[in-house]
Amino acid sequence: MITKVQNMPDMPGPYLMRDWKRVSIQYDGLVFDERRQGDFFPLIWRDLTGRNGVPGTFGLPSYLGMKREGDRHEAVNTAAAVLGATLAGLDKRAGGADRVTMLEAYFNTDNGERLFLNRTDLRSGRTFWYEIYPHILLYSLAYYYPGAGRLDDIMLETADQWLSACRALKDASGLPDFNHLAFSFGTMQPVDNGRWKEPEGAAGVAWLELMAYIRWSGQERLQAAEECLLSLERREENPFYEILLPYGAYAAARMNAQYGASFDLLKLVNWCFDGDSACRPGWGVVAERWGGYDCHGLCGSLTDWGQRWDAVRENAGADYDPERSGYAFAANTFSLAAALVPLVRYDSRFARDIGKWMLNAANAARLFYPTFLPGKQQSCAFYVPDEDDVIAYEGLRKWWDYQSPYATGDPIRYSWGGTDLGLYGSSHVGFFGGIIAKTEVEGILQLDCLRTDYYREEAFPTYLYFNPFSEPVTVTLLQGAADCRIYDAAAHRLLPGDACQLELPPSSAVLAVIIPEDGTLTDEDGTRRCNGIVIDYQTGA
Repeated sequence: MITKVQNMPDMPGPYLMRDWKRVSIQYDGLVFDERRQGDFFPLIWRDLTGRNGVPGTFGLPSYLGMKREGDRHEAVNTAAAVLGATLAGLDKRAGGADRVTMLEAYFNTDNGERLFLNRTDLRSGRTFWYEIYPHILLYSLAYYYPGAGRLDDIMLETADQWLSACRALKDASGLPDFNHLAFSFGTMQPVDNGRWKEPEGAAGVAWLELMAYIRWSGQERLQAAEECLLSLERREENPFYEILLPYGAYAAARMNAQYGASFDLLKLVNWCFDGDSACRPGWGVVAERWGGYDCHGLCGSLTDWGQRWDAVRENAGADYDPERSGYAFAANTFSLAAALVPLVRYDSRFARDIGKWMLNAANAARLFYPTFLPGKQQSCAFYVPDEDDVIAYEGLRKWWDYQSPYATGDPIRYSWGGTDLGLYGSSHVGFFGGIIAKTEVEGILQLDCLRTDYYREEAFPTYLYFNPFSEPVTVTLLQGAADCRIYDAAAHRLLPGDACQLELPPSSAVLAVIIPEDGTLTDEDGTRRCNGIVIDYQTGA
């Protein structure tokens, strides 16, 4: 199903699973602590520049050791930190500082563009992913904090801004052409630099428009989402550039399941993994053992060997060694889970592969953190990590300084920062923290399929389990759940017994939907419902 996942082990090794929810909560406690003392601390500072009509907001350094001042902070870091903490179960409006509405400072009104951008003083037209991804973070927060400040208004207004961009980008085929670097809302024209393109912008905008349609309706928004996905689907070459394509795959799965679309989801999902991107060579998901560690499942470059990404094979010089190439990133790995785990609700064909990939990724992601590798295998061994070890390196190289793997980042390599510990990646850890829970069986995870399924219809609790073992395994699902039953949406059937214990067949996945014991099941138009609530979108598949 997902070709790259077939090359990953069912059970990665050495196996050491962090408690990702705990890591997320500890990270939040560290970075938002204004009284924390020590080298580089406190990390948070108050931004009183008053940009965009917000008298007080906050900043976090993108990397540990960067200068902390004024408005030099990024939404891909601060908004990700607030969202990640929220997904892990924290209320970021509580505690005397409303970190949620403070993020309104990124809604750039001072320059008249009225877009939620990566900084508080930016204009559009630089790069699709940096200009669309902050909107994804904002829309996700608006789901969890309905009515908070101006978040709903910003979501609605910016969705209509991107709708206008879709119209302006339409080519002779009637579909928007995102095969550009970016889009300038100042000129209402695409922007190119002659060096690279970011066609995955279509995927990000499809997600934005679909969320806005579900939230406020408006057929033109649904049509824009459809046209963006069609523009992706007509491409013969993989458009994956950075972080947006998986959100398009999720949008396609929902539109197939809920609105009768027929997008080629197999193509879109495999593009997210394959590493055959035409616009960023090698960008995809690792399926290799690096040194003595399974690093399967991490997301990033499969061809980078100490070169900038655009130094492709033929230009990398005589020293280029494909056997030593690879550079995975924390932010991209965490974000990929947020998009693809809920996708299985709408297309359960992917349940086993997504479950297997997540087990590998969640195991390997610990290697981004300092205490999980020897000092000689990381670029900042001089840094003594906090007691909980919750600030990750920006990335993990397959090979560097005669070591494999090697935890590192770009700042030291390119001489523009003091450490390679990346807060912008670490701030995404709550995406894992909200989704992943360990069970009492080592090697079997419980993945919450609803946590990042934003603006969804009413649903019963839904969890994905993957059994990596060659024999059946029983895990505890719910304590004292004798009045509930389990429906397996991957096998399209009710399971025997109650919801207290779940038996997992060998080397397979169960998509467990917890339904009332006396619930009434009905089938209609290929979907199965319990008491009127959809529990299976594919009974007719």
